[in-house]
Parts: sequence; structure tokens; C-alpha cells
Amino acid sequence: MRKYVSVWARTLACLLVLVSAAAAEATTVRVNYDVGYGNRITLRGSKSPFSWTTGVNATWATGNAWTYTWPDSVGDVELKPMINDATWSIGANYKVKAGTTVNIYPFFQGRAGTLVKINNFSSPQLGNTRTLRIYLPPSYSLNPLKRYPVLYMHDGQNLFEAATAFGGVEWQVDETANSLINNGQMDEVIVVGVDNGGANRIYEYTPCCDPQYGGGGADVYERFLLETVRPYINQNYRTLTTNKNTAIMGSSLGGLVSTYISRRHPEVFSKSGGLSSSFWWNGQALTQQVEAATAKVAVSFYIDAGTNSDGLTETTRMRDALVTDGYVQGQDLYSYVAQGAGHNEASWAARLSIPLTYLFPWQSTVY
Repeated sequence: MRKYVSVWARTLACLLVLVSAAAAEATTVRVNYDVGYGNRITLRGSKSPFSWTTGVNATWATGNAWTYTWPDSVGDVELKPMINDATWSIGANYKVKAGTTVNIYPFFQGRAGTLVKINNFSSPQLGNTRTLRIYLPPSYSLNPLKRYPVLYMHDGQNLFEAATAFGGVEWQVDETANSLINNGQMDEVIVVGVDNGGANRIYEYTPCCDPQYGGGGADVYERFLLETVRPYINQNYRTLTTNKNTAIMGSSLGGLVSTYISRRHPEVFSKSGGLSSSFWWNGQALTQQVEAATAKVAVSFYIDAGTNSDGLTETTRMRDALVTDGYVQGQDLYSYVAQGAGHNEASWAARLSIPLTYLFPWQSTVY
């Protein structure tokens, strides 16, 4: 009897090993989308078992996750989901590496995001109020299963509407994001535009303290973002809250404060964008801090400047300081020189696609 038990045990062990190996060699995609009763998700792709001419049926599971699994011996695959093998998802193909499980949150209609305004938003830290302008990406109302990275931007009144923008020139953040998302160059993100404090702008956006302009309220503004704005956004919108999915960006003094805050709080912001940043502030004190740093901060930086009286010399010095600290161009640093560009909203709008696609490239969201 023991002999037969031993044989059975060995056979079972072999089967478990084979099952485990098969599982380890499985590549899986999960398409998270509610297609409605009677509809289905199909997949077309670049290699068998897929093709670009006829879709394979994914299997529905509770929670509206449509799943399909294939051997990882197929190799890396590009694919795209469809509804009823008739309606393509919007954006680029999805790249699936062999042996991985990839979650996809597509959308199939509606190519424009929406703008929500929260007026009279109170800052207990700064003792004032302002407007939050929140861009919700195209799929926000179409795919309630999806959560999104968040980009916090300063000078919110300049971002979306000419009527409130400085000089009547807006950044066109919503139009640019819509285009990049639809073309598959950028992941969908929620953009939170935080209006500046008007006459208090210099104070709010600057570390202490420039001999000519004073300032010094950046730490208080930082607390406003971290203790009031961000919790409100995370409580009221479907956000991804890890630092890998959270960025901060601005221009001029807004670029300065973005760099300053992200270096102090990489546990919150893993990505930082500065267009024409005012690195000249207080004798380039922030750049000196970077030059004196003994450890690299885990933040990916975008910095740029134009060639027309736009602080290119100071930005170049900051770039060199970051490179010395170990940042690598094209990896965790993107330094850009905008030929002929000046220090104004029109110049920033014209090159906005560059930082957006660097900070949030297609299929970079960490779910």
C-alpha cells in the first residue's frame, strides 16, 4: 500500500510542477471595461493566436474584466481590444511582454476630456481661497473601472481658458492632452490646475528669500498642496495615489517651486516638470543645493528654457548639476532648449506636448 501511495505522491508532485510551469509561462491581458449586456470584447494583435484581421474572444469575469491568456513562447505582442470585433479602442496599440499580466483600461468613444471648476477653494495654510480647475480625461465618464495618474499644475487660470489667462493666452492643456491621448502618445491623466494667489504669487512660489523680491512662502504653499488639495482630489476623483503616478509642473516661478517641492517630497511626486524655471531666484540657491547634494533624489525631471531671454544660462547650470548627481538625459532627466522661445504663455503652450509625453508616455501608468 505504501508503494502505491508513494507512486501517487510522486505523480501528483510531477503534475503540480507541470501546472506551475504552465502558469509561469502564461501571458495574460485583462481588458477592464463594461461593454453592456450582450456585447463582448475581442482582441486583435501582431502574432498568433492573434491577427489584425479577425479578433479572438476574451472571457468575461466578475467585475467586467475580460481576460485572455496565451503561452509566453509567442513572445512580445502588440494588440488592441475591440467591442464585438467591430469598434476599435482609441489610442495606440498595447504592448504586452511575454510572461506578464497586463491590465488595460480602454475607451471606445468620446475623444475629449471635460473641465470641472471648484470655486472658492479654501487654503487654511495660506489664509485665502482660489479656484481649482480639473481636467478629467476622455474615458473618465466612459470607463468607471479606471483610475488615473494626477498632474498638479500651478497658475491654473492660465492653463485652460483664454478668458482667465495672463494676456489672454492659455496653455491649451486640455486640447493638447486630448490630442496626445487620442494619438496614443500619452496616457490619460487627471490635471489639477491650482490658481495662483494673485498678489501673493511670488510669496507662494518661492523658497526664502531673494534680496530684491523677498518671497519665502513655498513651504506653506507646499503644505496647502499636500494637506488640502491632494487629499480633496484623492477623495473626490478616481485617482492612482502612489508617487509613481503623481507629478507636479509649472512655468517660471511655477517651475522653480515644482523642482523645489518634488525634491523635498519624492515620496509624493516622482515626476517634476519645469518650463522656463526661475532658477535665478536668490542667487541660484536651489541649483546650489543640487550641486551640494550627496544623494540623488528619486524624481524624474523635465526642465527647459528658450533662447530668447528665458534663463537658458541658469537652466543649463541646473541641468549640469543634475547630470553630476547621476541623472541621465532621456531616462530620469529631459533637458530641452526651445529655439527662439521667450518667457510667455504662447511659448509654453507651443511645447507643452514635450513634457506631457515625457512625464506620462503611453502605457506608463502603474496600476
